[in-house]
Amino acid sequence: MAEISLRKAKTIIKTTLAKGHEMGLKPLSVVVLDAGGHVKAFEREDGAAPGRFPIAHGKAYGAVMLGMAGKAQMARAEQQAYFMAAVNGVYGGQVVPVPGGILVRNAKGEVLGAVGVTGDTSDNDAEAGSVGIAAAGFVAEI
Repeated sequence: MAEISLRKAKTIIKTTLAKGHEMGLKPLSVVVLDAGGHVKAFEREDGAAPGRFPIAHGKAYGAVMLGMAGKAQMARAEQQAYFMAAVNGVYGGQVVPVPGGILVRNAKGEVLGAVGVTGDTSDNDAEAGSVGIAAAGFVAEI
């Protein structure tokens, strides 16, 4: 089974943070999860709020566990609040259904994991993260 190596996870984080600087974003926190929802790597920039890890994790965790990126989760939450509330209950409140939870796919379309980015607006988080994923040679689904 294909996976995100530690080297690729570090590339995703490094490039995401660099893109955040280029865009003039607030300090970011970035987590990379494998296909099982386990943390592969995490970094929180200096100046980022200390509580950013659970937000980044929740964005990525929801994406990988549901096979649905953050934008699709948010739309689902708006259309079917009961469903997303139930899902969040099933996963112990760990799902943050907003942009910035990005599925990582290989060229065949297989889900390899997810990236969670937080610190600026959710749309900016997603944009920076998608650049990091592309830099590692993967396909981002935001």
